Amino acid sequence: MGTFWKRAKLVLSDTTLRRRIFITFFILALFRIVAAIPLPGVDVLRLQSVLADNSFLGFLNIFSGGGLSTLSIFMLGVGPYITSSIILQLMAVIFPRLKELQQEEGEAGRRTFAQYSRLLSVPLAVVQAIALLALLGSQGILIDLTFFDQGMNVIVATAGSLLLMWMGEQISEYGVGNGLSLIIFAGIVVGMPTVISQLYLTFAVAQLPLYLGFILVAAVIVAGIVCVAEAERPIPVTYAKQVRGVKQVGGVQTYLPLRVNQAGVLPIIFALSVLLFPQIAASFLTQIPNEIALTIADFLVFIVSNNIVYSTTYFLMVFLFTFFYVSINFDPEKVAENLQKSGAFVPGIRPGKNTAEYLATITARLTLVGALFLGAIAVLPLVMQAITGNAILAIGGTGLLIVVSVILELVKQLDAQVTMREY
Repeated sequence: MGTFWKRAKLVLSDTTLRRRIFITFFILALFRIVAAIPLPGVDVLRLQSVLADNSFLGFLNIFSGGGLSTLSIFMLGVGPYITSSIILQLMAVIFPRLKELQQEEGEAGRRTFAQYSRLLSVPLAVVQAIALLALLGSQGILIDLTFFDQGMNVIVATAGSLLLMWMGEQISEYGVGNGLSLIIFAGIVVGMPTVISQLYLTFAVAQLPLYLGFILVAAVIVAGIVCVAEAERPIPVTYAKQVRGVKQVGGVQTYLPLRVNQAGVLPIIFALSVLLFPQIAASFLTQIPNEIALTIADFLVFIVSNNIVYSTTYFLMVFLFTFFYVSINFDPEKVAENLQKSGAFVPGIRPGKNTAEYLATITARLTLVGALFLGAIAVLPLVMQAITGNAILAIGGTGLLIVVSVILELVKQLDAQVTMREY
């Protein structure tokens, strides 16, 4: 405890850290103020009713930083930018030039790659704005608007997403922590007082065991998220001894950390982006006076509305994309090659091909655990809502994962800043 207060005092006494913390809080406060500005022609009561009944839109609201709950100018959140980054990472597997920018050209290459992500996020934001507004319009949330008004809403929603992307980058560069993650984090945390007040207003003595069980399960989930987020498999690595002149160098033993959850929450975001299309397609197909189109629309509505089918599809998509994401971001052959070039080896494993196979096997086992964990966290709100029958008590597993991950990352960054200043 003494160390904690010592470091907290150092954080508050350091001018640079104080300025970074102030910039972070200022941008987040500005984000919450602007997020309260709604688009014109919104039926707020109808919007709240649809969000309460539609778990999918509730997930989208998480990644919009809470902007979808009021259909504000930040209704898209940072989703288009995150989706564009994922798409470019997938394209890097096909196009070697993108892979070179991302991995081999240093900081300049990463900046160019980030610029490509920004440019791609513009058309994605336009498409998502058109699709989401059309979906919400079919639900009766948007009052009858002219074509010009609809176009203005698309432009405003796109501009809001790009502004939010810029604000997140300013936090990352001049503030503390990852800006995009903190924006999503702020949107989740700001909704907690509303949830608590709803629980208080609907409280009944007969439901006390349900509430206590909810608190217990939530605590277990948070503990599990912390354990999995911090879990890693250390692979022992030894550097060969070398004689240079009269000195002997090398022989150092270290380890290669392989994280259980290397993909973070990206598989969940990607799965949500893909699952948006069946709802949008169904809303468009129902307006076509054709029997085949209506049959397809009914099938898509069945997939989305059936809790078991939807949860199973969601789980499988998160599970499979976790494996795919890890496979394109961690190359065992490249790691084994770098170890061999630096004169390092894994004890008991021959350098080269055998090391690559060993790392691939370990990574596959770790990814299996991480993928099952992410899939379970993704469908957890749906399962809890089915068990409790109470939409308010549905535990936002995805929201908990983001909140805990952001707090852990923020604490690590502050600790690194404090350690650097102590030395």
